[in-house]
This record gives sequence, C-alpha cells and structure tokens, in this order.
Amino acid sequence: MELTSTSFLVTLIAVTALAMLLALLLWNRVPGPAVLRWVARVLMIGVCQLTAIGVVAAWINDGYGLYASWDDLLGTGADASASAMTGPPLGRARFTPGENGTRSTYFRGSHSKLAGQVIVWTPPEYDAPGAEKTRFPVLTLLHGYPGTPRSWIDLGSMPDALEQLVRLGASQPFILVIPELYPGGVNTDCSDTPQRKVATWLARDVPDLVQKNFRTLPQPKGWGLMGVSTGAFCAAKLPLQYPKVFRAGAALDPDPLTGDPQVLPDAALRERNSPMWLVGQAKGEDVALFLATSAQDRDSPPKQLAAFSGAAQGSGIRVKTLVRPAGGHNFQTWTGMYPDALGWLSTELSAPAGPT
Repeated sequence: MELTSTSFLVTLIAVTALAMLLALLLWNRVPGPAVLRWVARVLMIGVCQLTAIGVVAAWINDGYGLYASWDDLLGTGADASASAMTGPPLGRARFTPGENGTRSTYFRGSHSKLAGQVIVWTPPEYDAPGAEKTRFPVLTLLHGYPGTPRSWIDLGSMPDALEQLVRLGASQPFILVIPELYPGGVNTDCSDTPQRKVATWLARDVPDLVQKNFRTLPQPKGWGLMGVSTGAFCAAKLPLQYPKVFRAGAALDPDPLTGDPQVLPDAALRERNSPMWLVGQAKGEDVALFLATSAQDRDSPPKQLAAFSGAAQGSGIRVKTLVRPAGGHNFQTWTGMYPDALGWLSTELSAPAGPT
C-alpha cells in the first residue's frame, strides 16, 4: 500500500475509528487490579491518539507532498542530499503495480543524481492484440507545489479522464508519465541550480527511464508535457529549454511566467529559467505551447498569457491560449480544461505508430 494512496488514508481512518470504539467498549471491562486497569486504559488512550495523529499526518503529507513514498519517509531510498549514496543504483528501476493500472518506481537518475517517484500508465491500446510493435506518444504530467505524483490520480482524475476522452475521439492515447517535480522536497521551478539539477532529472533521467522500459515514439515529435500551477510553469519552459526532447507543452494556470524570486533568489538564474525570457531566445524551434487560465484566477492572470503571446511573436514558437470565464486555482478548474489541452496535444504530437 503506497504512502500517498487513498486506500492508505482510508485504512488509517478505519483503524482510528476501531480503536476508539474498542476503547469505549472495553473501558469498564478490563479485568485485574486497579493499577493494571489504569495502565490498560492509558494504553488504549495512547493507541487512539497515535492512530489519530497518523490520520492527520497522512492527510498533511498528501496535501503538501512532504514524502512521495515509504522509501522517502524511512530514508531507505536514494537520499536527495549530495552526501547520501544509498538507495537504488543509478539509472536502474523496478516498477511495481499500483492502482488504476499504474506502475510505480523510485529511482535515482544517472545524470542529475536525484531520486524520486515516477508513476507510469499505459493505455489499453498498448496491450491490445496486434499492438506488440506499436509505439506510443508520451505525455508527462507535472503536479503543482505542494503536491505529489499521486495528485494527478487522487485529485486530477487521471488516467480515467484521458480514457474517456479517447473513447469519445477527443484525444489520442498517450503513455502517461508522472514524475516527482521536486525530488527531495526542494522546489526549483524545474530548474538546474548549482545544488540540484531538477531540469536534468525531468528532461534526461525520466525520459531515459521510460524509453528503456516502454514502447515510445521517438523524441521530440512523440513527447509532450501537461502541467498545473507550478507544473504548468515547467510545462511551458521545458520544451523551450529542451526542444530536442519535448515538442509541446500544455500549461494549465501557470505560475508567473517571469519566475518566482522566493524559489530562485538569483535574478540572473531566475530570468534564464523563465518561460518569458526563453521564448524570446527561441528561434526556429519546432515547439508548440498551450497556455490556459480563468478570468477569476489571481495566481495566473490572463494578462500574462497575452504578454507571453506577444513575446513569442517572431520566434517561430506556436502559442495557443485559452481563458475560461470562471474557475479557481484547483483541479476542478483544470479538469475542465482537459478536453481543450489534450485535444490540442493530440494535434501537435505524433499518433501511435508501428516501427519505422
């Protein structure tokens, strides 16, 4: 049972309720001398408190993405600090089955030396009879901050939402890849810094892992990203930084496209990693970006989409924008953007195809 899974949280809640019920039933039925009865009652109270604390801790962890897996929590996986060398070998990973047909692994990248959880889902078409040699486009989903890869499953209705759109003919099937956005718990807006190479983790290590284990289309025409909030900022910037890896990025309610001073205090580093600066430097790259927000979203105002489109003029970068009339900075709004975003990605990325 995964640390961030809904089933784990529900199990903790059930155990807490059971502990409280048993304490009430057994409170006056404990046999033995008075001292032993009081000790037993104190223990029952302690069990109730511990289970309740466990529920609160699991709920906070799900909301803030403090630990992505049991290895991360217990320190038995690859530590994010430079001094730690425990955990899975560089570049190697073992996938384990998860919920909704997903497969999950915790691995340490050979290029970035960072470690984190990566969830992969293959569409039903991947295992269909006669598709043994068919290769599929890859869509990397980037969660927000705070958050975890499971945010897309527990809150974002993935992969069910994608399957429904495929059945309706509104999207083509994708291999979904959901990596940890800030391995070790440090957010860098998906940027390489002197201390942490998060962009390298997302653009080199994670794609290498997926290519080695699944039938994927070649980069970049078969590779794209879709992100929300901080992940949307990254979905807009990574194709500009790595056009030979990603052809398209869909950014749903992106954080300020000029960068966040609290995340990257170094002004020069922040500018060089901002989509607003990068789009002005791009010349002749085969890259397309989809940016969406709502008129009510103060965290991602529509005016920044217009400014970005203006900065992209003359660069050759294809930019499409969408402003919905209402909606907040949450998955309820973002799931409403899926049909537009996934439909657009289906036109920009190559469809499943046999070997060439």
